Amino acid sequence: MALKATIYKAAVNVADMDRNRYLDASLTLACHPSETEQRMMLRLLAWIKYADERLQFTRGLCADDEPEVWLRNDHLGIDLWVELGLPDERRLKKACNQSGQVALFTYNSRAAQVWWQQHQALAAQYKNLTVWYLDDAQLAALAGLATRTMNLQATLQEGIIWLSDEQHNLELHLTCWQAAA
Repeated sequence: MALKATIYKAAVNVADMDRNRYLDASLTLACHPSETEQRMMLRLLAWIKYADERLQFTRGLCADDEPEVWLRNDHLGIDLWVELGLPDERRLKKACNQSGQVALFTYNSRAAQVWWQQHQALAAQYKNLTVWYLDDAQLAALAGLATRTMNLQATLQEGIIWLSDEQHNLELHLTCWQAAA
């Protein structure tokens, strides 16, 4: 019998001072059996970073042809493609060719550093690609917020993300390895 995804609910209040965007959202995240809570929470952080009423989680690990999160326009084109991890060259090219903007969130310090050294020149070819990196300590702290029902407040200002629930306060610093042109 196949294992089923674990469902998480998140009520998120986002105050993005950098983009003058304020949003309350009720989100449902399905944590695939092969996905860690750290990766699921990074998906949520990516959603918070680019918060928008139309930003949606996709089928994620279950679909090779979709990103983790996307923002589709009224013509079913992709305005924003959000990818996690360390994609291969073909996936990165596909994302950059199909979307107006691509945000890649990398993690896992040792593997991410090696991946970046090998793919930095390739990534520089894509002017619509932004590459973010979150170190292991911050990712572990972020995963500490994971509960089946979450109430989160997020404030984004000057590149810093303050994230809190009833018991925890985190200050997260994403490192920008490459900014879109």
